[in-house]
Amino acid sequence: MSPISIVLIGFAMSTDAFAAAIGKGAAMRRPVFRDALRAGLIFGVIEAITPVVGWLLGRVALQYVEAFDHWIAFGLLGALGLHMIYNGLRPDDGADDEDTAQHHGFWKLALTGFATSIDAMAVGIGLAFMDVHIGVVAAVIGLCTLVMVTAGIMLGRVLGGMVGKRAEIVGGVILMAIGATILYEHLHGVA
Repeated sequence: MSPISIVLIGFAMSTDAFAAAIGKGAAMRRPVFRDALRAGLIFGVIEAITPVVGWLLGRVALQYVEAFDHWIAFGLLGALGLHMIYNGLRPDDGADDEDTAQHHGFWKLALTGFATSIDAMAVGIGLAFMDVHIGVVAAVIGLCTLVMVTAGIMLGRVLGGMVGKRAEIVGGVILMAIGATILYEHLHGVA
């Protein structure tokens, strides 16, 4: 997998966390950099761990699915991409109107971070079928998420709902494109 693909996966995996961070930043009265960095660290660490867990699960199954692993990676990335696009197009339900003091505690941030990282676990499963160093991919995903969430919290006050959903749509398109590239490379013997 090329370094560009790894960085694109990192940013694609962080777009849903970015969208959540914009919402959290918009809900905070005056987000300060320290709070944004704290949220970025929580999201980034969780987002870096989940693809490793998925990769380990995928490695267990590798011997059984090696002949069609590229189809699995294509299917997982495509399904995740479609899901992200669907979430980006779906109207908000207004659930983020809670009390801001309760909305930004450690456990709420960790739970939100885990919820936005499930797709990274599925990507880890797909990457188990490829010749890729999962530590590098996980670190890139975690770092991209740290940066995107920190920026999202700080931008949330200004941007609010204007950008959040569009970021998820772009992330979904990127995942689908990477899945299609993996399938093409495997079917046509491109290394």
